[in-house]
Amino acid sequence: MTILEYLEAVKELLLTNPLLASFQIVRERMTSTDGYLRARIVLCNKSFLEFSEYVQLVAEDNIEVITYSYHWADADGNLIVRWDNTPHFPELPGFPHHKHDGSTGTVQAGKQMSIFKVIEEITHLLSDKKSDIEGGLKP
Repeated sequence: MTILEYLEAVKELLLTNPLLASFQIVRERMTSTDGYLRARIVLCNKSFLEFSEYVQLVAEDNIEVITYSYHWADADGNLIVRWDNTPHFPELPGFPHHKHDGSTGTVQAGKQMSIFKVIEEITHLLSDKKSDIEGGLKP
């Protein structure tokens, strides 16, 4: 996969995923060996996800996300979750990957993320929340 192919795959995800209502590319830069994308996404439940990824071609056909931040907030701007790999929590397992939990205000160990993994996790979290709500309505 090339940098161009990776960025095109991200844009295809943004265009076709039914969870996403709209998106705006804030900044995009690309060379043959690296790329940067920053975007703002509005989800169908009115929450939003702002993200940035810096990616590099680390081996032939192998793209790696080097630095990232995915900030998911509700419609009022309150943090739900932020995944990032800024190296400021060296005591956490999986350093530098970590997750900020907006509901508790805590920082938890994380894992390497990409926009694909984040959208998958948000989809899972929203479907769990919907199931909980629907389950609570049943007698």
